[in-house]
Amino acid sequence: MILTSLVVLAGLKSGVPMRAEARAPKDYPIKPVPFTAVRLTDKFWAPKIETNRTVTIPFAFEQCEKSGRMDLFERAGRALRGEKLENTNPPGYPFDDTDVYKVLEGAAYTLSVKRDPKLEAYVDRLIEKIRAAQEPDGYLYTTRTINPASPHPWSGKERWVLEQDNSHELYNLGHLYEAAIAHYQATGKRTLLDVATKSADLLVRTFGPGKRKIWPGHQIIEMALAKLYRVTGKQAYLDLAKFVLDCRGGSGEYWQAHKPVVQQSEAVGHAVRASYMYSGMADVAALTGDRAYLTAIDRIWDDVVGRKYYVTGGIGQTGAGEAFGPAYEMPNMSAYCETCAQVGNDYWNHRLFLLHKDAKYIDVFERTLYNGLISGVSLDGKGFFYPNPLESIGQHGRSPWFGVACCPGNITRFMASVPGYFYAQSGNELFVNLFASGTADVKLDSGKRVQVIQKTEYPWNGDVSMTVNPAKAGRFVMNVRVPGWAQNQAVPSDLFRFEGQTPAPTLSVNGKAVPLKLVRGYAALDRTWKKGDVVRLNLPMPVRRIVSNEKVKADRGRVAVQRGPIVFCAEGPDNGGKVRNLLLPDSSALTPARRPDLLGGVVTLTGTAQALSTEADGSIKREAKPITLIPYYAWANRGRGEMLVWLPHRDDAAKPTPQPTVTTKAKVRTSGGTNPNAINDGMEPAYMGDESNVFFHWWPKKGTTEWVEYELAEPATVSETTLYWFDDTGHGECRVPESWRLLYKDGDTWKPVETTSANGVLKDQPNKTTFKPVRTTALRIEVKMQKDWAAGLWEWSVR
Repeated sequence: MILTSLVVLAGLKSGVPMRAEARAPKDYPIKPVPFTAVRLTDKFWAPKIETNRTVTIPFAFEQCEKSGRMDLFERAGRALRGEKLENTNPPGYPFDDTDVYKVLEGAAYTLSVKRDPKLEAYVDRLIEKIRAAQEPDGYLYTTRTINPASPHPWSGKERWVLEQDNSHELYNLGHLYEAAIAHYQATGKRTLLDVATKSADLLVRTFGPGKRKIWPGHQIIEMALAKLYRVTGKQAYLDLAKFVLDCRGGSGEYWQAHKPVVQQSEAVGHAVRASYMYSGMADVAALTGDRAYLTAIDRIWDDVVGRKYYVTGGIGQTGAGEAFGPAYEMPNMSAYCETCAQVGNDYWNHRLFLLHKDAKYIDVFERTLYNGLISGVSLDGKGFFYPNPLESIGQHGRSPWFGVACCPGNITRFMASVPGYFYAQSGNELFVNLFASGTADVKLDSGKRVQVIQKTEYPWNGDVSMTVNPAKAGRFVMNVRVPGWAQNQAVPSDLFRFEGQTPAPTLSVNGKAVPLKLVRGYAALDRTWKKGDVVRLNLPMPVRRIVSNEKVKADRGRVAVQRGPIVFCAEGPDNGGKVRNLLLPDSSALTPARRPDLLGGVVTLTGTAQALSTEADGSIKREAKPITLIPYYAWANRGRGEMLVWLPHRDDAAKPTPQPTVTTKAKVRTSGGTNPNAINDGMEPAYMGDESNVFFHWWPKKGTTEWVEYELAEPATVSETTLYWFDDTGHGECRVPESWRLLYKDGDTWKPVETTSANGVLKDQPNKTTFKPVRTTALRIEVKMQKDWAAGLWEWSVR
């Protein structure tokens, strides 16, 4: 987002004067109303923002201390002072510096709206550590400063040489600059901003036409340099932002460097890097007027929203490279939808709104915000999701921190700035984009000052009252967004659609109905406003079923459920522990109910589903069962368990509970690995690569001999086994094994079975092996992996 300066800015050490309004001569035609001018008092966002301030930010700082991230700056500072270091080990990752910067940025945003002397003093001490870690010429990258001869292996032997791969030197600096600007605008102190401009001046001296050519392996420096240009007015920073974008091309899709940026038309590669790059391109397009940039990101946006966008607002379909996948390939169980990618997606869509004045970008922004973004943080503010899947058998759980801890830091800085996305203005126009109770004090470019007071229970209720209080009576345009979901449009493409119709929204001013004539999603109220005028927007919120484009194989025969902007899911705790065997008939009505006692206060949907199970003769048993749906963002706040967003409404998509067998009743033990309970869940893959099923794997172990065993519930005589090997050729590092053998337990001794057919290692098909019958209490498979490859299993059945 663009942050308007909060103070009259003084001169920099570089001699470049600061702009009083931090506004470049050419910029976005629409300008956001800064979050410092918007005070939310609602029961949805205000508590979340306060939890972020009082819980998540202190907790994240604490985790940075415990994990040694703060110590990186202390050690670098000591090294620069010539002190001997006992610990010269590199960090876990060379980008660990950024976790500190991101949380610091979030802390600065909170200081902008609420004075906190204790937090400010903590931040000041932290900044001194960062300042001390900066080398004399402006270079700041702790792993190299701590041990120049042997930094992190990803860093390279010299500065910048591995930047286009994994060093993350420019990525680190991008987050530093964003934090520095936020801190300056919050406090008026230049301590961190001086560090940022000293670093940026080094980049300007090093890179550019006639100097070194470079593009960042992980984007964000583009946005940061554009923002630094806005604050300082130094043209060289903007020129460098454009230069590093224009250097891309001739490399890999993972980095969005396969083509020059202006020639790209599809979203490819790492989703976070991509969304940051598209946001940076939008900034440069706004600041330079470069139409080629704008044309390119418009094309890419069409690709994402039309072919690669989840109903929860998520982007980045696959965990292989944390990346965009092929068009319409949108698995639910393995959906990656990294929290950072959702933050980046909202940065990008908000910028496109500022460029185009079209509410469709806010429609996408809102879907992501209320669903796939805030799902990334627990209700208590201390647990996080890295991926945000749309289906689970219990393998997903929230974590207090990660080795790669990018997501918690991004949550801290985004949540603190949420009020800044509610309103915007341009010339003599005011835009109301999002809805929540609170007050906004707006200064239009025309000079008019307007206060807007919203009263609403959104997102649970669609009645919105807006009291307009201009400082002086006068004419201006108030553009009120009517969300796409209220116009019977699930998304601004044919990727998803609502079934049936919804009642039309209504709008009134001072009790008099206003015809709803929308232009690019806005109702333009052009009139002379006086203090106390009241605009009322009514957005009916019936429960809606969503179906996907038939090209999305994973969602065929299924429906998602939405009410207002909220997408719902079925979760185990509300449904007897099991939801994957449920079918929701089209005739089953879903009734909303307020539950202030549940999950921080939510609306639930209740109705009657069918619980399906397989009988001994193979027939399907159906039982009527009450079903409760909760908001997707609130799932996994009561522990691990089953969860489902896309509910079957046709038999061909249903997953009946399988008949109990020798293997489904067995206990699973393994020599390590992930998701061992997938092996005997009774769900044979419908096809190899069936990502509606979960799989077990030993990755990152490679080339070793591993084992998995069943402890049977009771002694059994068995003579046949079937294995479905997991092989993700083209996506990951699992392959069918080199060989395997089956053993059974005879007393306390493991013995090999006498096979009567080959032990198959075929890909994309079941591998059935028969053997001389044995009576046993346990079975074990010993698996020898191929050299340099891991292995895994979809399912292992025994008869």
